[in-house]
Amino acid sequence: MDMKLGTTLTIKGKIANDANDFVINLGQGAEKLNLHFNPRFKESTIVCNSRDGTWGQEHRDNHLCFSPGSDVKLNITFEDNQFKVKLPDGHTVTFPNRLSHSHLSYLCVKGGLKISSFKFH
Repeated sequence: MDMKLGTTLTIKGKIANDANDFVINLGQGAEKLNLHFNPRFKESTIVCNSRDGTWGQEHRDNHLCFSPGSDVKLNITFEDNQFKVKLPDGHTVTFPNRLSHSHLSYLCVKGGLKISSFKFH
């Protein structure tokens, strides 16, 4: 994968009925994550973070507009100084590009999200 500045990643999928959370990681490897996007259903929050060997400071957004069992469409836009994650209801979660990378080569999706499609544009 080669995601450059200005690119948007659209992910569509279904959240498992029994999901506690799911994770979308973008970066240059498992230990170099520019964006860790982690909706946590039991906490009713979205946690975003970065990882450069160790975790950075968490950013939490309590606007969780989807739940287990629902279909979801997320648009993740990679900008020079930040990521913008547009949620299904139009709300945008913003998180800084702390590692200042200009391209990303690593994408990992874990947990209770079954992807039906993803597209870079």
